Amino acid sequence: MGNPSSIAPDTGVDIARVDLKGTPYEESLSHGTLLRTQILDQLHIYRGIFQTTCKFDWARVRSVASEYHETIARLVPDYLEEMRGIADGVGTSEVDILDIVALNARSEIALGQWDDGCTALSWKLENKQILAQNWDWRTSVGKNLALASICQDDKPDIWMVIEPGIIGKIGFNSSSVGVCLNAIRARPIDTRLLPIHLLLRAALESTSASVAIARIEELGGASSSQHILIADSNGGIGLELSPRGGVYLKENLEGVIVHTNHFLENKLVNEPPWLSGSSIRLNRAYSLCELLSKNGGEELSSKVTPDALRRTVFADTFNSPQAICCVPDPSRPESVETLFNIVMTFEKGKFPRAEVLMGRPASCSRDDPVYIMPW
Repeated sequence: MGNPSSIAPDTGVDIARVDLKGTPYEESLSHGTLLRTQILDQLHIYRGIFQTTCKFDWARVRSVASEYHETIARLVPDYLEEMRGIADGVGTSEVDILDIVALNARSEIALGQWDDGCTALSWKLENKQILAQNWDWRTSVGKNLALASICQDDKPDIWMVIEPGIIGKIGFNSSSVGVCLNAIRARPIDTRLLPIHLLLRAALESTSASVAIARIEELGGASSSQHILIADSNGGIGLELSPRGGVYLKENLEGVIVHTNHFLENKLVNEPPWLSGSSIRLNRAYSLCELLSKNGGEELSSKVTPDALRRTVFADTFNSPQAICCVPDPSRPESVETLFNIVMTFEKGKFPRAEVLMGRPASCSRDDPVYIMPW
């Protein structure tokens, strides 16, 4: 069991931190209990998003969630136990397991109608591996984000930035395996396969990137089109996943992979244009990495630090509002912006670590708290 706490109470920033231990049901019971208020608010927010985005009332959402319930029970029953524990932990008759399944399948239920961004980066350096991203999503979700650790027997320990109620997200484990996520708007959706957030969790329970990829393949791939950027201390690889198959992206000659919100090589699905800034962010991120590598006379590994990446690549506002550091677009009814930045570092022989900045890197000062994982 764990207690939610503020990482830096003297800063006035209230970020919930939960340490979850035990069986799948036990640790998730804590998740639901400790983050009850945030989960209830998330359900309220997503009711509105589903209604406005794809005209689904909650009964329709639960109907689709019931199909995923069957899939999860068949492929990863432990994850269904976690969702049951979260629902029980919330402790109200108004929330049951199908509501929690709906949160975990939220990227799929909307049938490719989401409008989030995100820019992810993997950088293999001489003596370390960097994995990082800005996560862009609805402004209303930002207040509910939490930091979570999960400790279960016979599995690596996990640290994530989570949307409460969702059991897999962006983060890393004690085996130095990390994941980032880019949403892709493409059809079809296949409810016989797992939602992307559960595949993120499966990757984070793996002891290497190659084991994670094998596990994703064993599970049959993703129910929706998404990109997972995965890395361990040996390097990174991009997984452009879809219900019709996946395509893997290798590092360029400089050891870099950048991904935004369109497929680069996977042509197996129907992907209509939706974010005009996606390709601009992609090219801009590569250019900024090149600029950082050439700036000054230090060794490259010394220059590519979490702070330097936040100040250069991830604080970039070129082509705003659809910039790497995203702000709400006044021409669109929904408010989407960068909600957090994470930079993970994996080095052979050292314990993995990450720095998390809540909010937009471009608007944060050096006095704003940077949260360290593990804590």
